[in-house]
Amino acid sequence: MTTPPTVPQIFAAALRLGCTSFGGPVAHLAYFRRDYVERRGWLSDQDYAELVALCQFLPGPASSQAGFGIGYRLQGWAGGLAAWVGFTLPSAVLMIGFALGLSRLDDLASSGWLHGLKLAAIAVVAHAVIAMWRALAPDAVRSAFVVVGAAALLAWPQAWVQVAVLALGAGAGWLALRRDHATAAKSAVEIGSAPGSLRASVLLFAGFLVPLLMLPVLAREATVWPLQLADTFYRTGALVFGGGHTVLPLLERELVVPGGITPDQFLAGYGAAQAMPGPLFTFAGYLGAVQHGVAGGVWALAWIFLPGLLLVPVALPVWNRLRQQAAMQAALRGANATVVGLLLAALLPPLGTVAGRDWLSALLTLAGFALLHVPRVPAWAVVLACAAAGAMLA
Repeated sequence: MTTPPTVPQIFAAALRLGCTSFGGPVAHLAYFRRDYVERRGWLSDQDYAELVALCQFLPGPASSQAGFGIGYRLQGWAGGLAAWVGFTLPSAVLMIGFALGLSRLDDLASSGWLHGLKLAAIAVVAHAVIAMWRALAPDAVRSAFVVVGAAALLAWPQAWVQVAVLALGAGAGWLALRRDHATAAKSAVEIGSAPGSLRASVLLFAGFLVPLLMLPVLAREATVWPLQLADTFYRTGALVFGGGHTVLPLLERELVVPGGITPDQFLAGYGAAQAMPGPLFTFAGYLGAVQHGVAGGVWALAWIFLPGLLLVPVALPVWNRLRQQAAMQAALRGANATVVGLLLAALLPPLGTVAGRDWLSALLTLAGFALLHVPRVPAWAVVLACAAAGAMLA
């Protein structure tokens, strides 16, 4: 068993991912797997898939919660916060800077380098799907879970369907895999002793509920912008499932419709967010900064991420106890296979519309995919190479 990483090591790894993880939440999960599971060996494929499945059940930004959860399991709250800050910081700084007019990105949708980044993200997700399929669905039964889960998500691409499909996958695993007594591979770092207790979970859950119930009252009574922003972004972060693009309708209803942000400002920030690495939730930093400068941007970021981060330590102690039971292990094997289906469903549409739009795009995607199989080539180098190639081809 390897020595657990230190908090600075967790921060450095997350910061590098925050600078190079383009492509949205599902691509982020693929980048995490390549770095934390394959490259560093900080946890196993099974442990990682279980954490991803848990985060899909929780409201909030799933990829940021997964990154926080990895750091939390390794080094407690310090490790979790280091992982979250490192992954979020680059995008947050860029989005707040864009709001202040420090950068201007015109016609993002047709930028060649942005197209190259999308192709790199597709290659990373494809690499993760194949590797996780081999590890988590090695037999016909679990491969069927992958295919059925992907088909359901392609037919009904709503956030609540993800939760329902994972639940059904767990139930099917409990029914079909109970007699499978094969022991799962253990992670290189023991994570079963993650900090936290049931009592601490209850207290943290109370800490999650109190702002959700009290901030609307306080914001209505005292019409000052810090309370109003806290209420808007905390409720948004607490009530959205799946993260990423699912947060946009809520933010538009909260900020554009009442008139705090103009439609043009909202769309400009959304366009810029597509070109940024890291979590799309940093769009909140842009919206806060447009209204109230740097302080507003930082304040909005803290409140939109807070509920999702609180819920991970709430759920992990319960999760760690349940996962020790034989019946739950069978259910988890079914859920883990369904997670692969979730990634597959996210891969197929852009594979056809982005990578398959012309032969050069297809060739560049294949080249990126091939490079990811070269052990000494890091994912960030593939990302930069695809961006440069996309710019030259454009």
